[in-house]
Amino acid sequence: MISTGELRKGVVIELDGDLWQVLEYHHIKMGRGSAQVRIKLRNVKKGSIIERTFQAGERWPRAQLEHRPVQFLYRDGDEFHFMDSDTYDQFVLTADQLGEAAAYLKDGMVLDRTAYEGETIGVELPVTVDLIVTETEPGFAGDTAQGARKPATTETGLVVQVPLFVEVGDTIRIDTRTGEYVTRV
Repeated sequence: MISTGELRKGVVIELDGDLWQVLEYHHIKMGRGSAQVRIKLRNVKKGSIIERTFQAGERWPRAQLEHRPVQFLYRDGDEFHFMDSDTYDQFVLTADQLGEAAAYLKDGMVLDRTAYEGETIGVELPVTVDLIVTETEPGFAGDTAQGARKPATTETGLVVQVPLFVEVGDTIRIDTRTGEYVTRV
C-alpha cells in the first residue's frame, strides 16, 4: 500500500480498477480540517488525464510493475518497435502509450520496459539523452533580449531552448525529466 505522503511523480497506483501514473501532486493545508492532496493522474492504458483530490493519509495499492531492458529499434509512423534484450522478442508501442517519451527515442537506444501482469505499458527513459541538433537559428553576440536562448530542433523532432553558441550538428544533452538543455557534448 502507498499513502499520500509517499507519492512522487512517476509512481503508478491502482485506483478504481485501473492503473494511474502520478504526473503532479500538490499538498494543500486547509485553515480548518485535515490536509488534502490534489493529484494529476494519467491512465496508463488509455492515456486519459484526470485531476482528483484526496484526504491526506489515504492509501491505495501500489502497482507491482516488472522492469526489463529493451532496445528501441525504429519508428514506423505512429508505431515504435522495440526488442527485449534477453529474449529477443519484438513488440510495438504507439505514441499514445509512450506519451512524452516518444520525443526522446532514437534508434539503438537501450531503455527499461515497464510491464504489468505481463502486458507492456510503457518504457522508462534514462535521466539524460544525447541528441544531435538538426535545425537552429544562428546566434549573434549581444542578442540577449531573450535571455541568451534560442529554439533548436533535434534529430527526433524535439524542440529545446539552447544557448546561443549551439549550432547545427552539435550534440546536446537533454534532461528527460524536465525537457531542458543540460550541456553540449
